[in-house]
Amino acid sequence: MSTGKEFTEEVKEAFENVEKLLNGMMKDRSVPRNIKRVAQRAIDALHNENETPGVISSNVIYMVDDLSQDPNIPFHVRTSVYRILSLLENIQD
Repeated sequence: MSTGKEFTEEVKEAFENVEKLLNGMMKDRSVPRNIKRVAQRAIDALHNENETPGVISSNVIYMVDDLSQDPNIPFHVRTSVYRILSLLENIQD
C-alpha cells in the first residue's frame, strides 16, 4: 500500500467514502447524540495529516467499532458502521 505518510489514490478514495458515511450518520435525525459525537471525532481523525494512513485507519476503526456494540444505534446505521470497517480494514502502512 503506502510507505511513510504518502496517501495513495486508493487510500484517499477509501477515506472520502468513510467520511461520506460518517457525515450521513451525523445528518440522520434518528442517530443519538453520543454516536454523532463519535462520528465527528472519526471525521477529525481522518483529516489528521501528522499520521500515516495505517495509523489513521486504526484510530477510526477503534472509534467506530465501539459503535457497533452500542444498543441505541439504529440498524441502518449499524450497517454503515460495518461498511466503514470493511473500507478501512485493508489500509496498512
